Amino acid sequence: MTAADALRGVAGGALIGTSAALLLVADGRIAGISGIAARLLGRPDHDTPWRGAFLLGLVLGPVLYAAASGGWPAVQIEAPWPVLVVAGLLVGFGTRLGSGNTSGHGVCGLARLSGRSAAAVATFMAVAVLNVFATRHLGILP
Repeated sequence: MTAADALRGVAGGALIGTSAALLLVADGRIAGISGIAARLLGRPDHDTPWRGAFLLGLVLGPVLYAAASGGWPAVQIEAPWPVLVVAGLLVGFGTRLGSGNTSGHGVCGLARLSGRSAAAVATFMAVAVLNVFATRHLGILP
């Protein structure tokens, strides 16, 4: 990792934290992506416009970055498509089961000192550590 990579990571984290704080202070809303998306897919109400704008910004952000920087960063995915599909479904199930995802619990919940979010983040991290260990050292997972 270069210093420029680290700086981009810090800048990205600062932007995520700032946007979450602004949404909370300006509108009293939590920037949990799964909750925003789930409510957007339901019956339209007075929250639909800001939820749509929020998700559109998530999609357009990388496009604007690529346009400004002259291209897309190189990404290499080594997992086969079936594994990616199953992983995506498990993430979606876990998000519903845990009443949120890393953005809601990790960024917003911990900042609000939520005990439920602390437990969720501890679970996310423990499973991630076990997954990496099983994948890299035991050869259990693909």
